[in-house]
This record gives sequence, structure tokens and C-alpha cells, in this order.
Amino acid sequence: MKKQAKIDTSNKVIDIRGLKKSFGSLTVLRGVDLDIYKGENLVVLGRSGTGKSVLIKIISGLLKADEGSVKVLGEEVGTLNSKELDALRLKIGFSFQNSALYDSMTVYENLEFPLIRNVRNLSRKEINAAIEEALEDVGLSQTIHQMPSQLSGGQRKRIGIARTLILKPEIMLYDEPTAGLDPITSAEINNLINQVQAQHNTTSIIITHDLTCAKTTGDRIAMLLDGQFQRQGTFEEVFASDEERVKQFYEYNFID
Repeated sequence: MKKQAKIDTSNKVIDIRGLKKSFGSLTVLRGVDLDIYKGENLVVLGRSGTGKSVLIKIISGLLKADEGSVKVLGEEVGTLNSKELDALRLKIGFSFQNSALYDSMTVYENLEFPLIRNVRNLSRKEINAAIEEALEDVGLSQTIHQMPSQLSGGQRKRIGIARTLILKPEIMLYDEPTAGLDPITSAEINNLINQVQAQHNTTSIIITHDLTCAKTTGDRIAMLLDGQFQRQGTFEEVFASDEERVKQFYEYNFID
């Protein structure tokens, strides 16, 4: 069971009300309400195609909502201009499902890139120190001069998280962090997510359909069914249900 984090329920980091999103005739989100607090790991559970990834893309301004309010760190995302949106995104770390590393760059160059692009007037010494710290945070200092093709899937995930952490984001968005990984490597990534939360006091949304990931990392679970959050609470509270769709989700994941 996940150790309880220090969550500040007086500090609402993300505030979503009445969020709706459709793609043509397909309605994905049907009036979503959600609060996320400082220091919290919130897991969003749902089957493929239920709108989990759409939700975090709207939060980060990569997609625009059809209706509703999405406030992130006090900013109404839908009203921000491009410059304001870029400034907000610097406070949001996005860990992509495929790690999104540049194959032609070394690990060092992959981590250097967001620093050079987003933080001006850093000395070479400051850049080196930031890269070394980020790699230490994910336990991969030895990979600094390697190419992504030389790394395992789990290592690429870790480097992707390191590249996100290097800008010291207040919010972390993890999109299917354990997808395609073996159970041992998945456990390492889950532990890393908790370590990031404890070490950096980040607020995180973890998108997954992996119940082991949800149980290990989530302070709170929100289950997305039919475009709305039908159940919220601890892992035990969410799955203390006789509803057939909830039971099927649990049984599919083979949790004892």
C-alpha cells in the first residue's frame, strides 16, 4: 500500500468543472468535475478510449475543451494566449507513454535541450549540474553519454522523466507510465513516481489502466466511465463495488 503523502487540501492546484469534449459525433468527456490538491498523486483509471489522455491534453492546453472550466495553478487554461500558455506549460511536466526521446541525441543532449530552449543565461557549469542532478534523481547517472537506442525500455522511461524533472515542474502528468514494461521494471517506475512526489512535492496525474500502478502510486483514484468520474476515493473505496463494469476492470487486472 502506498504511504500517505503530505497533501495540502487547502491548496487546489487543478480545478475542473463541467468539462466536455467531443470529436465529431463521438462524445468523450460528458461534464467532468475534478479537484486535485498540492502534493497529491491522483490516478485516473479507465479503459482505452475513455478520454483519459484527452483529459490531460486539455489540462496542458494541447487540446481545447468544448465546454467547461479548467483552472491550473489559478489560470483558466482556455482563455490563455500562446505566450501565457507557454509560461504555464513550463510548470507542467509531461511524461509521454513512449518517453519521446530524440534518437539522434545522447542522454546528455536530451536533457540539455529543454534547459537551453527554456532557461536563458545558464552557464555550462549550471547546465552540467542540472543534468547530473536529474540523472541522479532517476538512478541513471551512468547513462549520460549513451544513445536512447542503447537503453532498455525502463531506462528510456526514466530518462524521459528526468528530462521532465530538469525544469522543476510543479505538476507532473504521466501518460500510461508502465505501458509495455515487464512487471519488475513497472514496479521500478511506480517507485520512481512516488520518489518524485516525495522529493519534489509535485502534484501528479497518473493516467493508467494498470491497477498495480494505481494501487502503488495513487493517493486517490478517479475512475472514468462513460465520460464522467463515476467513482473516486482510495483504491479500496473505488473497488468496493458490485457494479459489473468495476468488477470486470478489477478482475481483468488479476489483482489478488
